Amino acid sequence: MQQHSSCGCGHHHARKQHGCATRSRPVIKKVTAVGADAPCCGDTACSPADPPDEEGDRLAQTARFSWQVQGMDCPSCAQKVETAVKNLANVRAARVVFVSEKLLVDASADVRSEVERAVARVGFRLRRSHAAAAAAEAGFWRENRSAVLLALLMAASWLLGTLHPGAGNVAFTLTTLVGVWPVAHRALRLIRGGSPFSIETLMSVAAVGALFIGATAEAAMVLLLFTLGERLESFAAGRARKGVTALMALKPDQALRVRSGQRENVAVSDLRPGDVIEVAAGGRLPADAKLLTPFASFDESALTGESVPVDRQRNDAIAAGSMSVDRLVQLEVMSEPGHSAIDRILHLIEEAGERRAPIERFLNRFSRIYTPIVMLLALVVALLPPLLMAAEWQPWIYKGLTLLLIGCPCALVISTPAAVTSALAAAARRGALIKGGAALESLGKVRTMAFDKTGTLTEGKPRLIAITALDGSDENSLLAVAAAVEQGSSHPLARAIVAAADARQLAIPAASDQRALAGSGIQAKVSGRLLFISSPHRVSEELLAPQRKAIEALEDGGNTVVILHDERQMLATFALRDTLRADARGALAELQALNIQAVMLTGDNPRAAAAIAAGLGIDYRAGLLPEDKVNAIRALQQQQAVAMVGDGINDAPAMKAATVGIAMGSGSDVALETADAALPHNRLAGLATMIRLSRAAHANIRQNIALALGLKALFLITTLLGITGLWLAVLADSGATALVTANALRLLAKR
Repeated sequence: MQQHSSCGCGHHHARKQHGCATRSRPVIKKVTAVGADAPCCGDTACSPADPPDEEGDRLAQTARFSWQVQGMDCPSCAQKVETAVKNLANVRAARVVFVSEKLLVDASADVRSEVERAVARVGFRLRRSHAAAAAAEAGFWRENRSAVLLALLMAASWLLGTLHPGAGNVAFTLTTLVGVWPVAHRALRLIRGGSPFSIETLMSVAAVGALFIGATAEAAMVLLLFTLGERLESFAAGRARKGVTALMALKPDQALRVRSGQRENVAVSDLRPGDVIEVAAGGRLPADAKLLTPFASFDESALTGESVPVDRQRNDAIAAGSMSVDRLVQLEVMSEPGHSAIDRILHLIEEAGERRAPIERFLNRFSRIYTPIVMLLALVVALLPPLLMAAEWQPWIYKGLTLLLIGCPCALVISTPAAVTSALAAAARRGALIKGGAALESLGKVRTMAFDKTGTLTEGKPRLIAITALDGSDENSLLAVAAAVEQGSSHPLARAIVAAADARQLAIPAASDQRALAGSGIQAKVSGRLLFISSPHRVSEELLAPQRKAIEALEDGGNTVVILHDERQMLATFALRDTLRADARGALAELQALNIQAVMLTGDNPRAAAAIAAGLGIDYRAGLLPEDKVNAIRALQQQQAVAMVGDGINDAPAMKAATVGIAMGSGSDVALETADAALPHNRLAGLATMIRLSRAAHANIRQNIALALGLKALFLITTLLGITGLWLAVLADSGATALVTANALRLLAKR
């Protein structure tokens, strides 16, 4: 069990601080900066600086707990665990993330013991997330002994029946009792846990009922097919999860840290930013790190899907999980424990599991009424013909028992999550992360994709090209003053100006009262003088007029121009230029082939935007404030579904307004939090992957639903006509479930 570490104080706590409650995600009404030395919680919930309102009090009392669930074979197992936990007192919400086998519980009190007992009662095991994992996976015999034992007993009963029919009936009866005991035991547990209409209940009633009417061989065959179906489901579900959960094994547990020339093995959780580590050839990085060795090659295929090793130079950032290919390397740790590239992806995958597709939610609601209706129909079929029409009891009871097996909704319930899980795993393996079934479903409807420019279509690393002094000062002094105003800002243009000053080794003066001006620039006091750095279209015409033509000439060349000025005059202009991402043109061509239009939404000047858009062959809107981007998205959505791709805080409102928001992995935490999907490795080619997988998943879900309902309808008719019997009716459940799962697994190989 692990409690998530973000609380109201804004700090991330060590894993051992279990007492700190976490909040749900209320709508952000105000953002207040919190100092690094702000007090934080220990064993009680954190309190914000401002008095919370009534809703804030309620949310602050909610803590999140998590466990790894062992023994789940399919998404219907996840539903059984959820049902058992939701019935507990003090539990606000419970969700099983099937893809990572994690149970997440929001509760108003410490309910760990109660949750563990409740889940044990329905036949599953919980392992607290911080506990050591099992030493080895269960072997073949332990996983399959029930199926093997039943198969051997069936074979023995059949051979005995050929020699002596009476003895064969006794043997089949004993085989049925051996097979039905664990199933009935699970059924009783599930009934107590709040799941009375489970497949285990239906199977137990059908098998025992068949014994009473003398269909001993068929009763045993039903249980054997059911057991084999469960094993097939377990295998298929494991395959579907494998592509995602393999990420958990990419980080080593130990790291070799170098301090004062001494090397020591430490736990990865003990590493902190600034630590120097060594990784041998063939070893994987335990954290995000900066390369200190002059150069080396790294295999990043587990994270990016690219099989060719990548050459890295000194000071290049390298993601956790990458493998050093050719040499021993030294690196400087950059990420806090639990916040590496892999940890971020796994956290987003957890979020994805909590967001079900609308069609999945509908099928879950439908299944809750479908099973009782079919059970009632089975009872009517078994009783009414003998009672009202003097028909024989045994044939109609047999038909009623057969209908019970058809009443199981397993294949129908699994039809959507099996396809969604496979599609999400396939996307993650190809460098794209989709946050759940709802986002996957929405992606398939997208016909227009809007892009931010800086950091999305471009590298987001502009370089200072030219400085024009306008007040008689020299370039270096103006650059130092501009760097003072921009210092501490995360905007790419600000970082470029500060980097240029650092490269010239300039002494940057102190600045105070720094304040960002949304969509227009930044202001600060330097040497007691209030200075601004603004885009040209945010400067008054009176100040801009003398330099308008020179600025337009720079912008026509594809440069972004910012102006250093005070309230009375312009002091300097700075021309900066960004470069297109290497894969931008190819990614847009792939989207065009998928009949998706592209448009660029940028706050940059129209001339620089036009130069970028012309090189990409797409439409554009320029000079936009964050609210203008939202309005542009809403206007586009009046025609068709729109996806917004961005990386900055200023893109978050537009991403939220779009049908689907997609964040670049290098972007701000706000953008990643807001987004419905992400490109963790900043590869734009992942956009076409998302769209293809979404469309393929839609088709797969429709096929699965048709298979599940089609087989049930077929066997319903043939059962009432007396054509099919008990063991064939199992194909309407176990057979359909196996077909649906196998069909969904095809998405793992989707290109």
